[in-house]
Amino acid sequence: MTRHPVASEAADLVVVGSGILGLGAAYAGIRRGLSVIVLDRTDAPVGATIRNFGHICIGAQSGLAREFADASRDIWLRLATDAGFWLRESGTLVAARQADELAVLERAASGQDADIRMLDADELRLRAPLRRDAVIGGALIAPDLQTDPREAAGAIVRHLASLGVEFRFRTAATAVASGGRVQTTRGAIDAGLVVVATGHDIDQLLPDLAESAGVVRCALDMMRVTAPLPRTLDAPLLTAWSLLRYGRFAAFPETTTLRERLHAERPELAALDLNQMYTQLPDGSVILGDSHAKAIQPAPFQPEAAFDAFLDEASALFDVEEFRVLERWQGVYASAATEFLIEEPETGLHVIAATTGIGMTTGLGLAERTLDTAFDRAPLPVQGGTP
Repeated sequence: MTRHPVASEAADLVVVGSGILGLGAAYAGIRRGLSVIVLDRTDAPVGATIRNFGHICIGAQSGLAREFADASRDIWLRLATDAGFWLRESGTLVAARQADELAVLERAASGQDADIRMLDADELRLRAPLRRDAVIGGALIAPDLQTDPREAAGAIVRHLASLGVEFRFRTAATAVASGGRVQTTRGAIDAGLVVVATGHDIDQLLPDLAESAGVVRCALDMMRVTAPLPRTLDAPLLTAWSLLRYGRFAAFPETTTLRERLHAERPELAALDLNQMYTQLPDGSVILGDSHAKAIQPAPFQPEAAFDAFLDEASALFDVEEFRVLERWQGVYASAATEFLIEEPETGLHVIAATTGIGMTTGLGLAERTLDTAFDRAPLPVQGGTP
């Protein structure tokens, strides 16, 4: 029997990946009147986009990350209204337990941006159910948002589908050829524009690019617990370990002093690359974590010591006697030496990723700017940042 070649389909925009960056690219495309196809080898978003704290941490960013975060904030608010998922303009609380932690916050609050406000211990405890002897003060980072990532991702998919975006789940992209042809496990698609937003799996489609950019995987241990808290958390809660991670605080000499003290006093937590933080969901459960381990392919095995550390640190901070574990999981995101992967290997092919774990915070803005760049050809700013 003679087999005749099947003609490829066509779309103005093909997006590879249905995580938050891919959804952002699809949203930017459909609003510009493009025909949009989103490909994903799974049957729903199941990666970093749903395995995180739901914390949109805008005010802790700097430089290009802050530009993308500010742009993302407006898009998050619009999508929450139109797609109908839970999102709150919560801000972020930061708990300080020692004077050097307060010093970092005071340095940040003294800058030109008036979006960090210092809190005394009593005001902080009014906003978070913390032990009386656990904190000496803290801060509120005003611009930040919070959502439930598991709910938000599905709601955005349904909303984009209602706008005309075509989702091809259980369909993997196997190659991106010159001229905009995307080969998939269900045939070829000719695209006017291709956005590859596969996160840590960029090496599965474009291995040379991933290797040259130094993209590896960062695996996180996380958990969700319930506890009889005397009152709810007004906002996501960060700690001193969080201050070591974010660009806004990274360059302060006070942060160097803080890092040296924390690593000397708690080397077992430093070995976990801890980010001790908490978000409370509408059902009252609390997400806590997380640890970080980087490799081309991190081991899937999760050390119980990390989860013990999370619970011990939570017990020392919160005014509660016992936490009951509901779930544990491993998150994975793309990691590299700079905050973003932004590449255009050839005209019409854009490869984007957030590579320091701030995809929920910056991804929608990065995707929007990518579509702007594709149409007006203005280059994205030179990117860089803190690893």
